[in-house]
This record gives sequence, C-alpha cells and structure tokens, in this order.
Amino acid sequence: MSSRRSRSRQSGSSRITDDQINDLVSKLQQLLPEIRGRQSDKVSAAKVLQETCNYIRSLNREVDDLSERLSELLATTDSAQAAIIRSLLTQ
Repeated sequence: MSSRRSRSRQSGSSRITDDQINDLVSKLQQLLPEIRGRQSDKVSAAKVLQETCNYIRSLNREVDDLSERLSELLATTDSAQAAIIRSLLTQ
C-alpha cells in the first residue's frame, strides 16, 4: 500500500493535508536565510527540510559559542559585575 493511500485512510482530526504540509514548508522557507528569497523558484520540500536542519545546527553552534564566550567573560570580571550580568540574563 502506498504511503498516500495509507495517509488517506487515517481517521481523526490529526490528519495533515498536503495543503497544510505545503503551507508549513512555505513558512519554513521564509525563515531560512539561505533560501528565503527564492520564493519565485520552486524549492523542493526535501531541500527546505534539509536547509532547516542545517540552519538549526548552525544556530546551536552559535549558541554554544556565545555561551562559552559569556562564561569566559564572567570568569574574568569581578564578582559585582558578574552578579549584575547574571541578574540581567535571568530577567
């Protein structure tokens, strides 16, 4: 049985239509810097999902780098300044 047939036989409100998937892929495409401007060009859903994964990995690396830099900054500042920075971060 094809996946389309099995998808069409699913019941309940949790079923996602092809139009909803296309809409979600289009929204993802708008968020991705690498392919944001290519709306006139047809970009496959697989490409959008691949770029989404790459972008999330890139953001994770950036967060890790910034966290490391912040830790180094806090380690080199005096305790009063570090306390102020920590309080700002927890707001």
